[in-house]
Amino acid sequence: MFKDKNLRIVLASGSPRRKELLGHLNIDFEVIPSDVEEVTDKVIPKEVAIDLAMLKGNDIFNKVEHGLSKKKQASPLIIASDTIVVIDQKVLGKPRDREHAKEMLLSLSGRKHEVYTSIFMKSINSDSQVVERAFCVQTEVEFDIIQDDILNLYLDSNDPYDKAGAYGIQNQGLLFVKEIRGSYSNVVGFPLSDFIREFKLFVGEL
Repeated sequence: MFKDKNLRIVLASGSPRRKELLGHLNIDFEVIPSDVEEVTDKVIPKEVAIDLAMLKGNDIFNKVEHGLSKKKQASPLIIASDTIVVIDQKVLGKPRDREHAKEMLLSLSGRKHEVYTSIFMKSINSDSQVVERAFCVQTEVEFDIIQDDILNLYLDSNDPYDKAGAYGIQNQGLLFVKEIRGSYSNVVGFPLSDFIREFKLFVGEL
């Protein structure tokens, strides 16, 4: 699909969900997760998501570029992403423990919330100029009232504890979902159709 550019693509994320979704495009890429501390002073949800994606993307870009400086290899195209769950303008990160996950899920029970996923791309073009592109997609998700037996079933699994908002829609978290307005893959953690459009534009700049 994009092989004519002979790009070295690096996904700056250890998320198996993002790896799977990007893999649907049948393009070669490698995974180098960022371990940078995810701290931002932004408060607007869209800006929070973009800032965190840029933080991770720049971390891996700088590390990879430093490693290539002595090898004279082509610069990679870095893809970084971040997903946040927002309700009442409050950003829900990953839960600390079972009680925190329970608190988060009950705050979403029977209500609508927003999921924001940002994607940041960075590379160096043929003129040796650094180019980057960032965008963010919002999806509205409505939960049904979460019954105690379903809540405990979910909390007993490993699913809530590594995900923003304490749920993953692609697994048992789907039990809570009443309606989605927008991109499903965005809630999973990588807005695929939006990425394809933006990726094509970005590759055209290289």
